[in-house]
Amino acid sequence: MNIIIDNRIPFLDKFLCKYGNIYQIEGKNITAGILGRAEALLVRTRTICDTKLLKNSYIKFIGAPAIGTDHIDLEYCCRHGITVANAPGSNAPAVMQYVITALLSLAMKKKTDLSKLTLGIIGVGNVGKQVANAAKALNMNVLLNDPPREAREGSHSFTTLDVLLRQSDIITLHIPLQTDTYGFAGHAFFRACKEGVWLINTSRGEVVDEDALMQYRFKLGALALDVWRNEPQINTKLLDVTDIATPHIAGYSLQGKRNASQMILQALAKWCNDPEPVPEIPYPEPVASPVIISEGGNVQEKLCAVVQKTFPVLEIDAQLRRQPAHFETIRNNYPLRNDFTAYTVPGDYAGKSLQALGFNIAGE
Repeated sequence: MNIIIDNRIPFLDKFLCKYGNIYQIEGKNITAGILGRAEALLVRTRTICDTKLLKNSYIKFIGAPAIGTDHIDLEYCCRHGITVANAPGSNAPAVMQYVITALLSLAMKKKTDLSKLTLGIIGVGNVGKQVANAAKALNMNVLLNDPPREAREGSHSFTTLDVLLRQSDIITLHIPLQTDTYGFAGHAFFRACKEGVWLINTSRGEVVDEDALMQYRFKLGALALDVWRNEPQINTKLLDVTDIATPHIAGYSLQGKRNASQMILQALAKWCNDPEPVPEIPYPEPVASPVIISEGGNVQEKLCAVVQKTFPVLEIDAQLRRQPAHFETIRNNYPLRNDFTAYTVPGDYAGKSLQALGFNIAGE
């Protein structure tokens, strides 16, 4: 069997050899013309798996080490007997790390106490749940909106969208891109929001109507975007009015990439009817040196200093602002960071809050 794999998918190459011949190709070069007689295709979100790519191919398995599948025509795959596997939840801790780092960075910039604010989370799946738990560790009030979960579990833990928009000081989006969520945050959404609300989007750029966002930008107290419409050709006018802007790297951690690759390896092994146990891809080693920050500061200042040490989000922000036309190059060459769980901090650094975020506490 021939397997084509995007050459930027890490960890998998040495584990795939038992299943066939491996061809590692730059994602932008994965076209219908190079599929040949390959039966398995492992791609990132930039490769659009639709009729144009798959028609007349021999592909019967598509593995996407990512949370979403909006780049794959699932209906076409179903009709043509193509198995599709993705990696839901694989990088949830990394996205949580991004959101919390953005929140703390914005709070320091705005001289605001997060514990006095309400965070509204729209979409409470793998990522949203982790963000909710982390926000509670910061003593924030949290509102949850997730109609599919509410229908299954009851309304006691959830609130309606209109209530969330009216009451939230900060809104973070964690919804999949599908037909009914395209342009989800549009004119009506922004009209209903509180004056001065902060907006964070790490889901997909297309869930926000960027024209509406630009029109109502005056109403927002802060704006942090990791995802954009028409990536990598992003709207530079929108870039200019963000407080934090990054090139779709919220989920880019070593642990998240490892988890995603492991899930795709398991799915491929199952599709191949491999009777042997699937090998475990080793986890990255924890960071050897503890995170050290200077003395002084209140709890929020210490928390901000620690998370910015593990994820210097403002550095990648500055890089994107300098070279917005190089969005894809910056993204592709982003050095994968470690999740909070890879770090140890001294116990006097607001230990309980940091431990709740996933940090290891020295001596415990």
